[in-house]
Amino acid sequence: MGHYTRVSAQASLAAIGVDMRHKKIWQVVEQKVQIRQKTIKHRPSDKLLDAFINILAGGHGLVEVNTRIEPDEGVQRAFGRQACADQSTISDTLGACTEETVGQMREALQVVYRTHSQAYRHDYDRCYQVLDVDMSGMPAGSQGEGVTKGYFSGHKNRRGRQLGRVIATLYDEIVVERLYTGKIQLEQSLQALVEAAEQVLELDEARRKRTVVRVDGGGGRDEDVNWLLQRGYLVMVKVKNWQRALKLSKSVKMWHPDPKTGSRELGWVEKPHTYDRPTRQLAIRSRKPDGSWHYRVLAFNLPETLLFDLAREPFLKKPSLAQMGLVAAHAYDQRGGAAETSLRGSKQGLGLTKRNKRSFPAQEMLVLLAQLAYNLLTWTRIQLAARSQRLGKFGPLRMVRDLFHIAGLLRFDGQGRLREITLIRTHELAAPLVQAMSSLLAQDDMLLNLGQI
Repeated sequence: MGHYTRVSAQASLAAIGVDMRHKKIWQVVEQKVQIRQKTIKHRPSDKLLDAFINILAGGHGLVEVNTRIEPDEGVQRAFGRQACADQSTISDTLGACTEETVGQMREALQVVYRTHSQAYRHDYDRCYQVLDVDMSGMPAGSQGEGVTKGYFSGHKNRRGRQLGRVIATLYDEIVVERLYTGKIQLEQSLQALVEAAEQVLELDEARRKRTVVRVDGGGGRDEDVNWLLQRGYLVMVKVKNWQRALKLSKSVKMWHPDPKTGSRELGWVEKPHTYDRPTRQLAIRSRKPDGSWHYRVLAFNLPETLLFDLAREPFLKKPSLAQMGLVAAHAYDQRGGAAETSLRGSKQGLGLTKRNKRSFPAQEMLVLLAQLAYNLLTWTRIQLAARSQRLGKFGPLRMVRDLFHIAGLLRFDGQGRLREITLIRTHELAAPLVQAMSSLLAQDDMLLNLGQI
């Protein structure tokens, strides 16, 4: 068979497939994950790969495999596939997943993470590691395993499952994710999530002392705060009990307006609640529609220099109490730009909540595939940022929706290996992508260029 060419509506995604194969990421999954299912035409690991490619291609449902991946031979080959399985057989493979299979996938992702992540190679002597922990609702049909009524923001009486996530904030990487039943909230899962992150990042006592754990009120029980403090972490947490927050706020002697928001005031708690280790406590109050105040309290044990770093504000040698309160509040506010932004990126860019399976292990496997996709996007963005300031700012949605859908030509050699990707030059992102990735793909004797279709 001689050289041949294929037209692809997502030729740029093929470049990501080549880079992924160069990193040997899926090879780890193939070695670790063993699904007990008879192989007829496609191996179970191949069908998982098809589901993974579909996520990167913007497919929100497995049915989209048949329209996004199956017709595009070039993209299949770029990721190491010779053909694409039908969505129904992929669904069957996910249905064959068990708790054991999910455990194997977690082991595979841990190996991949330790090999390619920045957070695992974090220099604890140079600066602190920052972990944001959060929980997010995953609405689902009422017949699914683990689907129960629970808290789902903006959806009263909704049913679903809950997703716990630990983000390495400085690097925008998902360290661990766990799927729970709909009734489980952060107060029941915080310690397990942090312990899982400890395993992935190999956080010994010395590293824990150089690690900040930042959580919202769901992780603000005394038991959880004391557990984190006893483990040696630096913590920044919102106190869970509203009655306690109100009581602590009464000891504030002076309130200071926050000019950044214009809607809240801050004050230092003079009679703080006693935890197992000393903490500073900052009360925050904001007006409710009826004119009364809503009170919250932050408890933390971070040094002042670190608070300035987390708040992304210039350090002041002798800040006033009012200035220090503002810095502490803004340092906590950055949590919204970490965990919450990460979850939004997974939901909007990777369709995390759009794929629902009745089997709990099947749903967990889909979550883990999306976790791998998220981290791959992060690592790809880092590569792009080194060569293109514009592409380095793209989040998951822009990457999946725009960057991975540049049309072009894919040229193969006589052995069916992808050798050249020509992106259509009229696409506004084609030239920046070629500039950013051509040298990377050249390591695999791949040519990435611009041209006409």
